[in-house]
Amino acid sequence: MAHVIYRGPAEREPETINIPVAGAYLPGVAVKRNASNQAVAATDATGRNFILGNRRFIGQTIDTAYATGDTGVLYRVEVDQEYNVQLVAAAYTIGQELTIGAGGVFKAAATGNVVYATFDEKAGRTLAAQGFGDVVIVNAYVKA
Repeated sequence: MAHVIYRGPAEREPETINIPVAGAYLPGVAVKRNASNQAVAATDATGRNFILGNRRFIGQTIDTAYATGDTGVLYRVEVDQEYNVQLVAAAYTIGQELTIGAGGVFKAAATGNVVYATFDEKAGRTLAAQGFGDVVIVNAYVKA
């Protein structure tokens, strides 16, 4: 597994914004901006979402959580970009539709959820605990 959040396309990195985080968040979760211009964990896939990256320029690993008030690096996601994100413990298959759950952690989409990404690892994988997995951002839609 790669130890980066942004996975591609390699010829261009996404735009980032840098704002304080409002909690102790791990890189790879979905976040939103609140009214105080702070990053807060997203609780669903609606509205504008960002992916919280790690501060590579100071050596922060993807396994190191931000502390409240730290300046976070937020990726402005676009369709077809690939990210290494936090997923809830479950079995995943390639192309599986994903939504954003509690704490900004991605999970399998159920009927009526907004699909935000698809699982993008060639072989299926089971996570026994919350962990990282590769996803591709899609045009958001409601799962029928």
